[in-house]
Amino acid sequence: MVYALGSVSDIVVVTTNAHYPPEAEKHPKVGDYFGVSVEKIVALSPTLVVLQRNNIALAQKLRRLGIETLPIRLGSLEDIRRALTTLGARLGHRARAARLNRTIDAALASLKGIVQGKKVLIVFGSYAKLDKAIYAAGNNLYFADIIRASGNRNAVTSGFDRQPVLDYESVLVTDPDIVYILTHQRDTSEAARQKVLRPWRRVPVKAAKYGTIYLNTDSAATIPGPRVVTFIEAFREILKDARTRFTETQP
Repeated sequence: MVYALGSVSDIVVVTTNAHYPPEAEKHPKVGDYFGVSVEKIVALSPTLVVLQRNNIALAQKLRRLGIETLPIRLGSLEDIRRALTTLGARLGHRARAARLNRTIDAALASLKGIVQGKKVLIVFGSYAKLDKAIYAAGNNLYFADIIRASGNRNAVTSGFDRQPVLDYESVLVTDPDIVYILTHQRDTSEAARQKVLRPWRRVPVKAAKYGTIYLNTDSAATIPGPRVVTFIEAFREILKDARTRFTETQP
């Protein structure tokens, strides 16, 4: 997000999860989603640390050491927009933040009217068999906002405060019209893609009947921030394909 706002020269340290843009790989790493080294952060003398709002303990430690923190939340699309606005103001890039938000809004608008009223199931990871925990996008994340913006609905009807975990039977109950699989894998060959898709095509749900089961291996798909536009654009393309398939299967 800081890179997108044009503050590349201001960055002195990142986490090991920062891979984009390529410049991110050049910065010192201080940890990952599961923990960071306060000692390494302090040694690099940052004047501001941007972190997610739920990382309360780290924020408190840094503030006690005299380091300013800027907690942001990145769950929903509104959270992402607000984070861009807040960070843009703090870094002196209000206009760029506003442009990024307009780009997100324009991408969302492009989803309208393609397919409507369908149940969309977004799942994370690849499964050789669907007999174990299947992690799905709930209504607490930006994926659900994107589905709603397209005029469709999340196949998962969980609350807004937890990560849904499905099993084979609950997938049957949701009976999605579209299944969208998000997974990070180095092997993007057609054989590898088919290996991920195959178990889902065997499930007796509408998506298997229509042939509307899709795969996205782009890491940007699961990273909240300005690059959510990349995911929205990919989602638009699968909706277009699904529209064709729904039409072809109508009696």
